[in-house]
Amino acid sequence: MAPRPSRRARGASRARPSAATAPRPRRIPPAFGQESVWDYPRPPAVEATEAHVEVWVDGRKIADSYRAVRVVETAHAPVYYLPLEDCDADCLVPSKQRARTCPFKGRATFLDLSVAGHTCEAAAWRYLRPKGHFDALADHVAFHPARVERCVVDGEVVRPQAGGAVAGWVTDALVGPFKGEPGSEAW
Repeated sequence: MAPRPSRRARGASRARPSAATAPRPRRIPPAFGQESVWDYPRPPAVEATEAHVEVWVDGRKIADSYRAVRVVETAHAPVYYLPLEDCDADCLVPSKQRARTCPFKGRATFLDLSVAGHTCEAAAWRYLRPKGHFDALADHVAFHPARVERCVVDGEVVRPQAGGAVAGWVTDALVGPFKGEPGSEAW
């Protein structure tokens, strides 16, 4: 049997760039009425919004709010959190997805969405006891735009943030580049 190539030889082309070797992202200047995600803070912050926010699953509106809050963080599209009162609670089912902990917000518990016999697994989450200044997220639910039919902000259907792991809501009012796009692994 031939000797196995070294890990370096096997994975050299797949190695993630380090922060020291990765190209520095260039902020896209926002046009009038736009926001740059590079102007958002790190650590993240919670902001109230008066936007009309909707979430749809299988042709049914399961959330509709003018009282959402959004979490903004450098290089990420905002994530919108809607008050539980503005969501169809009958659709929200505890998920088998293991809870995850955010160092800033605390422990997130996931929810499946069940509509007309169809289940969107781990498509929503909430913080039962958010940490620090994220207490505004208590009694709110966030939805992953890639796991529902559509999320809408002020009439615009959002696009999920690239990469799948981050649940940012991308609209035409935002410019990047965004974390999750190819080449952003080391940002």
